[in-house]
Amino acid sequence: MDDEAQDAGGRTLAVNCSLLMKDLPVAERLERVRDAGATAVEFWWPFPTADPDPVEVDAFATAIETSGLDLVGLNLFAGDMAGGDRGVLSWPGREDELRASAEVARILGRRLGVRRFNTLYGNRSDAFDPAVQDAHADRMLREIAPVLGQDGGIAMIEPVSGAEAYPVRTAADAAAVVARARGSAGPTNVGILLDLYHLAVNGDDVVAAIERFGADAAHVQLADAPGRGAPGTGDLPLVDWVRRLRDVGYTGHVALEYADTSHDPLSLVDLDAWKDLA
Repeated sequence: MDDEAQDAGGRTLAVNCSLLMKDLPVAERLERVRDAGATAVEFWWPFPTADPDPVEVDAFATAIETSGLDLVGLNLFAGDMAGGDRGVLSWPGREDELRASAEVARILGRRLGVRRFNTLYGNRSDAFDPAVQDAHADRMLREIAPVLGQDGGIAMIEPVSGAEAYPVRTAADAAAVVARARGSAGPTNVGILLDLYHLAVNGDDVVAAIERFGADAAHVQLADAPGRGAPGTGDLPLVDWVRRLRDVGYTGHVALEYADTSHDPLSLVDLDAWKDLA
């Protein structure tokens, strides 16, 4: 757990700025989040390539610093997300992209203090046997985790919904990847990202996942279902689940990672109430 989360008692709410307001410049997104009263944000990979120019990296970091917000979560390069990619960890032949993004993430971690790095596993490919992809993912996770860990970073494995070819679908699936990476004297800075929305949509037993993995989860995200909308727009008992996470000992950030294309998507959520809860 990072020092900031510990100092805040872990009850820190974050807003995902890659799904929300994604058509706005980064600085304007951050300004709106700050004006709405939140203090922390997370981003998917914010660059068009795995190895962005240092000028791009500096501009992103400067925007975060200028905003006064804490960056508490960052995805590594995940391929062409709009085209259906969901990570490159398990894709032979894309090692250099993963390594490059891990190095950029390390630099941002040192400058901004972000410690949670979502390492999306990647879809199954017809070009490779699943066992080959899994072995490749294990090797690459063992390689990049120490890079991210130089300043206390954690490489996270996330179950994802909405991509049939993505093999990590439940909390147990993610835990198995983490266990393989850690086994036989592997890196210890590998953890599970519990996205309550993805788990629910995939049919996982969310309550059981919280009981089994919640205390040691590296990070938590949520949205409502159906629709991946703001909390309260669907049927998921998100308040109960977050309360249970706290009861079992989770002390990290809770990120609102919902999708909405309205002019003022932050107005859909009572951020003060969620800050008190999260």
